[in-house]
Amino acid sequence: MDENSDQNQCRVYGLISRNISVLGRRTSVRLEPEMWQALKDVSVRERCSIHVLCSLIAQRKRVQSSLTAAVRVFVMLYYRAAATEEGHACAGHGMLAQLAQRLPNRVHERKSKAA
Repeated sequence: MDENSDQNQCRVYGLISRNISVLGRRTSVRLEPEMWQALKDVSVRERCSIHVLCSLIAQRKRVQSSLTAAVRVFVMLYYRAAATEEGHACAGHGMLAQLAQRLPNRVHERKSKAA
């Protein structure tokens, strides 16, 4: 499936369907574009293909769960595990004063334009 086809399908349904190989078998998964991007990001970070990652997810998912649901849960848990207090501190989350210093001060720009 090419990128134009993905974009057209996304406009109509909001989901993109892709064929992947899971445990050596071809299957189709429908996810939001953001989920596909997150899955790709995780596979790059873990130095494996999306196929290998989805095979691992399939092996560990609940029996009653679909692969698509298991992928969404995996991505959420992956990023939740990364969202530690140390990670938030490094990103400056929870420190409004530091956040305010990093943001440009637009008040002075507005006052000079008004004058």
